[in-house]
Amino acid sequence: MIPRAKEPFRFCSRLSLTVLTGIKAEGLAELLAHLRTVPEPVIYHHTHRFLQQHQHLVPEPPNDFAYWVTNMLGDEELGERLAAIDTVRFDSLDGLRQAIIATVEDRAGAAARGRVVPPGKEFHFMSAIRFSLLTSYQAEDLPGFAQCLQKVSISSLYLHVFEARLRPPLGVNDFSHWFKNQLGDEALAAKVANLDPYTQTLEGLRRRILGIIAARLQEAPYAEA
Repeated sequence: MIPRAKEPFRFCSRLSLTVLTGIKAEGLAELLAHLRTVPEPVIYHHTHRFLQQHQHLVPEPPNDFAYWVTNMLGDEELGERLAAIDTVRFDSLDGLRQAIIATVEDRAGAAARGRVVPPGKEFHFMSAIRFSLLTSYQAEDLPGFAQCLQKVSISSLYLHVFEARLRPPLGVNDFSHWFKNQLGDEALAAKVANLDPYTQTLEGLRRRILGIIAARLQEAPYAEA
């Protein structure tokens, strides 16, 4: 008999509204000062928006800080170091913020701090108001989950994989959490949790997860059902 969940997995989708904060930086000194004080949704927006807006690009495109430092401020070395920050290592936005600050601090000497961009090239800090919306898709077992995952939008995938890691339980995507706690399938939960979602497109990630599920369905207890 195919294991059934205690509670069904309800797929949600997301909408976001970009908001200007009115905060801007014309050089590293101002960038560093604002990085220390802007709200966490600002950090999230500038480190994650590429992942959804440019989901067809691999490898992982740079975050906004890396892009601005490289292309506007002309500091390629710092830009490369900011782009190299491994976002997936962090299960909190504060940890990610501190890593960005430390990288900028390490580079922001007297000469670098004095460099500014011309008018119109400043870094504008932005935030996003995010909304989660229930979809019509829900699953009570693993085969049903796979069927739903084939149909939901990439916005749903983004919400359950990327945004989920930054809310309790921290560092865990919604799929793995459900596999473990509702289906009692710790092995499947671990395999999906160990995927690096930042090195592939969202469609590629969907295919990888579906492949893992398909392989799991060939094993006991699913294959015996």
